[in-house]
Amino acid sequence: MTPNTNSTMPTAVIIYTDGGCIGNPGPGGYAAILRFGSHEKEVVGRFRQTTNNRMELRAAIAALEALTRPCRVELFTDSSYLRNGITKWVYGWQRNGWRTGSKQPVKNQDLWQRLLAVIARHQPAGSVQWHWTKGHAGDPANERADQLANQAARSVTDADPIDVEGTS
Repeated sequence: MTPNTNSTMPTAVIIYTDGGCIGNPGPGGYAAILRFGSHEKEVVGRFRQTTNNRMELRAAIAALEALTRPCRVELFTDSSYLRNGITKWVYGWQRNGWRTGSKQPVKNQDLWQRLLAVIARHQPAGSVQWHWTKGHAGDPANERADQLANQAARSVTDADPIDVEGTS
């Protein structure tokens, strides 16, 4: 998706993401819906063995990677793990050598680092705004992302890749 990023245009790319698994871990899928003006794009992926949290992270990464140039983004997720991780925890983890407050290794470090790298493409800082939305509460875009992620998880085959920590 290539939005017009003319600085006089205040419109942002609106993104809704979701990810999930059948079992946790288990077959998983993720989805993102990107909207810019009248344009819409859906991004979907699946893995035969993964976790819910990895699918939530992959949805956001895939959505931001689908943007072909820096732009302002409003990203909506029903994952507290994703939103809190990127807005509250990740910079502390970096300062602590990718360790939690209890000195344990950060789970999904590979994907957190990849997410930070793709966010850095959208400058100035703060160009990506993170919003939490309640899942299964009737928001049509959130419901659609959930539907697409679940369809992806249900359609996993033996040919699909495995997504475990450190394999991204």
